[in-house]
Amino acid sequence: MASPVKVWTTFRDRRHAPSEPLGWKPVQQVAANAILLDPATIRQEMLGFGAAMTDASCFVLSQLTESERAPLMQDLFAPDAMGLNVCRTCIGASDYSRTVYSFDDGPEPDPEMRRFSIEHDKAYILPMLREARKVNPDLFLFSSPWSPPGWMKPNNSMLGGAMRKLSFPAYTRYFLRFLEEYKAQGVPIDAVTVQNETDAEQEGRMPACLWSQEQEIEFVKSYLGPALRKAGAPTKIWVLDHNYNLWGRAIDELSDAGAYEYIDGIAWHGYVGEPSAMTRVHDAFPQKSAYWTEGGPDINQPDYATDWAKWADTFNGIVGNWARSITSWNLALDEQGRPNVGPFSCGGVVTIDSKTHKIRYSGQYWAFAHFARHVRRGAKVFATDGVGGTGKGSEVTHAGFRNPGGSFVVVLANRGAETLVQLVQGSQALDVDLPAESVLTLEWA
Repeated sequence: MASPVKVWTTFRDRRHAPSEPLGWKPVQQVAANAILLDPATIRQEMLGFGAAMTDASCFVLSQLTESERAPLMQDLFAPDAMGLNVCRTCIGASDYSRTVYSFDDGPEPDPEMRRFSIEHDKAYILPMLREARKVNPDLFLFSSPWSPPGWMKPNNSMLGGAMRKLSFPAYTRYFLRFLEEYKAQGVPIDAVTVQNETDAEQEGRMPACLWSQEQEIEFVKSYLGPALRKAGAPTKIWVLDHNYNLWGRAIDELSDAGAYEYIDGIAWHGYVGEPSAMTRVHDAFPQKSAYWTEGGPDINQPDYATDWAKWADTFNGIVGNWARSITSWNLALDEQGRPNVGPFSCGGVVTIDSKTHKIRYSGQYWAFAHFARHVRRGAKVFATDGVGGTGKGSEVTHAGFRNPGGSFVVVLANRGAETLVQLVQGSQALDVDLPAESVLTLEWA
C-alpha cells in the first residue's frame, strides 16, 4: 500500500473537492475509534446509483434548451462524471406527474388492451430517457406502477383503492405491452416492481393501490413471472417496493417457492424502520438481491442544499446492509418541488428554476458525488468495522468498495464535530481528519 491515497472532501464551502493526498504508515497503536478495513471479506456486488426520472423530472428537464440541458445530462450521467446508472421510471402516473393517467384509460374495462397507448410518454419522458441512455449506455432502468388503470380496481379510480384479483390476467398483458412498446421506442426496461408501496393507499389523495401479500405472491408466481418467461423477456421482477418495517412480508413472499422462482430481489424504501431489515432478509435468503429504490430531499427544509453528511450517512447504512443499488426519488424538480398531483413535499436531486433555468444542487447530490463518481458497477463491498466509536449510533459511518479495476474506495460520513479517525488495513494505518458535518472519499490503488 505504498501508493498515495487520493482524497475528496465536502464540508462548509467545499463540494467534492480534491484535497491533499494521504500516506499509509505502519501501525504503531490501534486507536480506540479505528475503522478496520478487511478487503478479503467480500459482501454484495454493486449495480449502481441513480434517481427517479418521473413524469415531473422529465418535464422539468425537457423545459431546458438543448444547450442548457446537455451539460447537466453529461454531469449527471456521463461515466467520467457522476455516472448515474440505476434510474427509476413510472408505469403511468405517480404523485410526481403533471396529470393522473394510465396507459389504458377509459370508462369501460379493456382486458385485451385494445386502447393501450404510451402516447403520453412520447412527449418528454421517452426523449429524456433516450438522452440519458445515450450519455450513459449502461443505464439500468427499472419501472414501477403507482396504480393500475382505474377500471382494474373496485373503486374505478387510480387514486387510492386496492387491487382486484380478477384483473390479474389483464394487468399481466398491461405490463407486457408496456415493456414491448418502451423497447420499440429504444428504451428497454431492465426490471419492474409489481407496485410502488404495496401497503400504502394514501387515503385516495394520489395514484396508489393496496396489494395484499397473498395477491403479490399470486400475481408473480402465476401471472407476471410465467408471462415474462414465456415472452423471453429478460426483465427482472422486484417485490415489496416499500419500507424497511415490512421486512416480514418480504420474507413471507420469498418463502413461497413459486414466487421465489421469479423474484430477483426486494425493492426497499427508507421512510419507516431501519436498514438492518435488509440484512434480516438477506440472511434468510442470501441468493436474492436488495435494491434501495426511493428516498429524497425536501425542498422546504433549510438544509436542502447542505445535508450531505446526513445523506452520506444514510447511504453508508444502506450499503452496509446488502443493498446493491441506491436510487433517489425525483432527479429534478422546480423551485417549488413541483410539478406534482400528490400531497407530499419533495425536492429533486437537482432543482431547476422554472423561470431562470438556474440549477441548484441538493445536499443529496453532493453525497451521491462521493459514491457514484468513484464506485463502478461490479464493485464489491468489503467489510469495514469500527473498533470503538464508529459503529451503529456513532456520528461517523463508513463503507468500503473494491472496483473491478482493483482500486479501493472508502466513503466516510461525519455528522458530528470535527474528529480524527484511523483506518487500519493489515499492518498499515491512515490518519484521517474529518471536519464537522463532512463527507470524505478515499481512493487508492
